[in-house]
Amino acid sequence: MIKNVLIVDKDRKRVNVLENRWKPFADTFVVLTAAGGKAALELLRDETISLVVTVFEESGGDGPGLLKHVMQNYPDIPVIVTGASDAPEMERLARAGGAAAYFSKPFAPEMLGQEIMTILKRESDGGTLHSVSSGIFLQLVEMEQKTCTIRLEDKHSGRKGVLFFRDGELLDARVNHLKGKPAAKRILTWEKVTISIQNDCPSIENKIHSELQPLILEAARLKDETALPDGNPREAEQPDTEEDAASHPINRIRQTIENRIGQVEGVEDIYQDNAWDGFIRRLSALGDHFRSGPIKLCFVDRGESSGHILIPGQRTTVISVNPKSPHDKIMNALAPWAEGVASRESV
Repeated sequence: MIKNVLIVDKDRKRVNVLENRWKPFADTFVVLTAAGGKAALELLRDETISLVVTVFEESGGDGPGLLKHVMQNYPDIPVIVTGASDAPEMERLARAGGAAAYFSKPFAPEMLGQEIMTILKRESDGGTLHSVSSGIFLQLVEMEQKTCTIRLEDKHSGRKGVLFFRDGELLDARVNHLKGKPAAKRILTWEKVTISIQNDCPSIENKIHSELQPLILEAARLKDETALPDGNPREAEQPDTEEDAASHPINRIRQTIENRIGQVEGVEDIYQDNAWDGFIRRLSALGDHFRSGPIKLCFVDRGESSGHILIPGQRTTVISVNPKSPHDKIMNALAPWAEGVASRESV
């Protein structure tokens, strides 16, 4: 499971150096970046972050406030702080605030990368399992009264979530912006997941207040009512007429691919998922900044078993493809259709 490491630093040159020096660690983690505290909070809300690297500046800045926010709201996410070597008070404040490590400038990027690797390994000190049923495994955790933090990745959608157990009791859950019971039910709708087990649990309050079996039953009901395994509602999946069926975006995408390039190997699924909306918004903001126009479609490769072609709209359409798929040909075939969608929705 590839982890997300968030760097919060307004110095773009420094961030670029870190990203380049950390390329050897690409099979373990990818880097997400934020120039300030507000952008960092959005990423923490929308993405599953495994570790944060932030800067303490003598002039103040967002570092101390961000560290406090993470410790209060995401106690399972370790924070590494960097700061001036001649400012011992900063290091004291960082460690007192809960920082996992403090690096004085200047420091070797490789040393910071190795520290990140060491911390991330603790996320799976209890082992990693692939393509398992989340419900069955979690019932075993409950029966054996395990204390652990479990990170899950849905094979179908690529979405990630976290569950917190103490003595077999499910205390809390998190997936994107959802927390507590809603997040737990969404995770339990995932049928085939990769699971990473950490043999401890942060000190958190119980936000679930339910045994696991009722949540599993509720998740099963949600799966029956939805088109997607992550709990998003079905939209016109069973249209009333043939005309409605032909006009449904998913059916039109399939038809466009077949008409332009024929039967394509490697397309695993086509579905709609609003969980990508935050990512699309950030891409759109970047496009606005460089005046390159609205995002029509894009390909996302996170180094996982499946990549994703994203088409923005009222609901983001996701085409999940495996490495055998000619995703470049698919994108070229869909470009005119996606541009038409963008034009219609901008009117």
